[in-house]
Amino acid sequence: MQANPSLWANTAIFITFDEGGGYYDSGYVAPLDFFGDGTRIPFIVVSPLVKPGYVSHSYTDHVSILKFIERNWGLPVISKRSRDNLPNPQVATANPYVPTNGPAINDLWDMFGFGS
Repeated sequence: MQANPSLWANTAIFITFDEGGGYYDSGYVAPLDFFGDGTRIPFIVVSPLVKPGYVSHSYTDHVSILKFIERNWGLPVISKRSRDNLPNPQVATANPYVPTNGPAINDLWDMFGFGS
């Protein structure tokens, strides 16, 4: 991908996985809905558009990728009941991992240098 500079300039690659067993991390798990949410998982964005060296502490899950796509291209949420309809987290300085406005899921926008 990087061999083609015109393509690479507008590319973002999201790397994550569904560990499925609950053994990756024992940190905060958000009570999102009736089904809850899983444990935190590794999530990496590879792109010339990301903030160099930035580590996001905002609460995310796999739906965050969908929320990013919707925001970036101005698309509507899937439904009124889907998790992509949840707001972005607001955090207190005491514990940046726990949203004060939960249930909430980040849209990954903070990882990029697009501005607000």
